[in-house]
Amino acid sequence: MNGARWETVIGLEVHAQLSTRSKIFSGAATAFGAAPNTQACAVDLALPGVLPVLNRGAVERAIRFALAIGARINRINVFDRKNYFYPDLPKGYQISQFALPIVEAGALTIGVDDGEKVIRITRAHLEEDAGKSLHEDYHGMTGIDLNRAGTPLLEIVSEPDMRSAKEAVAYARALHTLVTWIGICDGNMQEGSFRVDANVSVRPVGQREFGTRREIKNLNSFRFLEQAIDYEARWQIERIEDGHAIEQATVLFDPDSGETRMMRSKEEAHDYRYFPDPDLLPVKLDEDWIEQLRSALPELPAQKRARYQADLGLSAYDAGALTASRATAEYFEALLAALPQADAKLAANWVMGDLSAALNKVERDIADSPVAPAALASLLGRVQDGTLSGKLAKQVFEAMWAGEGDADTIIAARGLRQLSDSGAIEALIDEVMAANAKSVEEFRAGKEKAFNALVGQVMKASKGKANPAQVNALLRRKLTGMD
Repeated sequence: MNGARWETVIGLEVHAQLSTRSKIFSGAATAFGAAPNTQACAVDLALPGVLPVLNRGAVERAIRFALAIGARINRINVFDRKNYFYPDLPKGYQISQFALPIVEAGALTIGVDDGEKVIRITRAHLEEDAGKSLHEDYHGMTGIDLNRAGTPLLEIVSEPDMRSAKEAVAYARALHTLVTWIGICDGNMQEGSFRVDANVSVRPVGQREFGTRREIKNLNSFRFLEQAIDYEARWQIERIEDGHAIEQATVLFDPDSGETRMMRSKEEAHDYRYFPDPDLLPVKLDEDWIEQLRSALPELPAQKRARYQADLGLSAYDAGALTASRATAEYFEALLAALPQADAKLAANWVMGDLSAALNKVERDIADSPVAPAALASLLGRVQDGTLSGKLAKQVFEAMWAGEGDADTIIAARGLRQLSDSGAIEALIDEVMAANAKSVEEFRAGKEKAFNALVGQVMKASKGKANPAQVNALLRRKLTGMD
């Protein structure tokens, strides 16, 4: 297989569950984890004579998304019936938007290896979710849980603008960040709040026409998304190079085998027979309402990234990491504001380094960090005023994380104050030089590694408390005979 001869073409369809407390056409709850069929009311069950009533909150969230991606908002949009028969779809149709969706023609900028890339978003439309079929718990039977039936979704459809699995993951992550940032979706992929379908095809490099695509359904992690696209692209290329044609199909990804397998071919695909839902009037959006929602939007991730680089002097990488979630950005800004001396790079390094590592270890979100921004700022203040070295600060942070108190309390209790007295440091250096005459000779013979070894011995003798900058300066002066 010669991958260099082929180009992968990818478009994503993302189902974002909207963060309303009730369903899109009924008052039933949307909370996750309830016992089966305890959150399905008469409307969700499609009992005779019931009528859907549109949830204003779902419409509001769709508008906020449109504003965030610079999309066109259709001031008049309609709901359609998507007809198909499946056990977990009580009505025999799904209420969705087809001809006139609420959102069209937006875009999202993602980071790629050589800079940035704009991914076009074709449309985003409101629809209701189906129920869930349960196969594992019933021998020879299938259980039906209708708790999800009627849950509000925003289906976000991209153009086929991505050319690698990494680009697709970058787009999906950026979209996930955005919908959680503006508060329209909780983004919980394990609970199904953010699900991705990937349309994948391949074509010879330089060919304008698209190849035949296959759709990978219901990917619920970014890792699976990347693995599934990479496998599917390789499979299609090998299939074509072996002389076979690609048939349009819907496939599933098996994380255990790392392979995709076909659900249904094009010949088995449904004709959904869309038509306007007669029970729902066209939705007409008020201009004043749209402007109110526009003015209430927070500073968006792209705007914040640009500000961090322009105003704070941070790198593109740092700015991107600090805006990976709204909670991370808010923590960073609170930390920076509380520092005795404003130092964006110092704050960024600690948020992305020690704090992030500690949070990842216990699988905890930064919003639930046991070390608050003000507490971390107090610790970093002791680095800035020379009380602590960077190494000692890490020890204090670990103690703070374990709940031993604030920075000053821990410094006093453990005797961790940095040694900055020049006379005391010089005495340690004299002892180390006397005990390591060979290293002294090697340094004076031009071996720089010997200097690092001597620094290490001084730091060891001080039990890590000596000011490293002073140790380096004083030691070099003594070794070169400049004192």
